[in-house]
Formats: sequence, structure tokens, C-alpha cells
Amino acid sequence: MATKIGSLATQKVMQRISAAGGALGEMQVHRQNVAADLAEQSGTVRYPVLLVYCERIVNSMMEKFRTFSGTLQMSIEVRQSSDRLEALEDGLEATVDAVTQMLCASRGDWGDGMYFRGGYQVAFGAAKHGGRNFIQAAKVTFEIGASIN
Repeated sequence: MATKIGSLATQKVMQRISAAGGALGEMQVHRQNVAADLAEQSGTVRYPVLLVYCERIVNSMMEKFRTFSGTLQMSIEVRQSSDRLEALEDGLEATVDAVTQMLCASRGDWGDGMYFRGGYQVAFGAAKHGGRNFIQAAKVTFEIGASIN
């Protein structure tokens, strides 16, 4: 049951990203949690890229008579690559802004017993070698509440 809920939540986040259009609609979006070097070895990666996945599932049984009543911690990892360090951080910040704007616009009921309150956290990683010479990532994490029979 828990893995199905995680997959459903990931699918709902993917729908919101594709519905947002604009800057997010033009990006590669994948439903996976994979290291940057592994992703580059396994196929062609176009940057910027978004990786969407469920990081943690907590069934806290807030509602006793539900099968699942708790939270899902979701992550959208944004990866940006550039041949110049100066352009790298600006591009990453612009993409993270687009992701957080999409989340702010998505507050409320997501259907199927899931809802989003609107809070999120952003963690920026350091630039390193990879991609088109340099790569940098940021991770946007947020919780989705779920109450499912």
C-alpha cells in the first residue's frame, strides 16, 4: 500500500509540473532518484533536468479508521549544467524559482485523498565537475498530506 501511495503522489507532482508550462514545461522531467554521474552514463541528459521522487512515507494514523493517514515527503531535484561557473548558479536559481512558484500555485486539495499545505524547503548543493563541464543541483522538499481508505 505505501509504495502505491508514493507512486501516486509522484504522479500528481508530475502532473502539476506539466500543467505549469512555461519554463518547467520545456525541461526534461524524470520520476527517479538517481545520482548525476549515473544518469549521464545511462543515457542522454538535457539540462536543466528535474527529478521527482517520494523520499519518505509516514503513516502516523492521524485518522484511526483509515488505511493510510499521514504524510509523504516529496523531492524535486533540479540539476543545471553549464560550461561557465558564472551562468550555472543563475540558471539553477531561475529554475528553482519556477518550481517554488508552481508549488505555491498548487496549494490545496490534490484529489484522491491528498492535499498540499504550501510549505517547502530548498537546499542548494555546491558546483562540481559533470554535465557540460560543471553541474550544480538544488533539492526542493515538501510534504503532501494523505488520508486514504
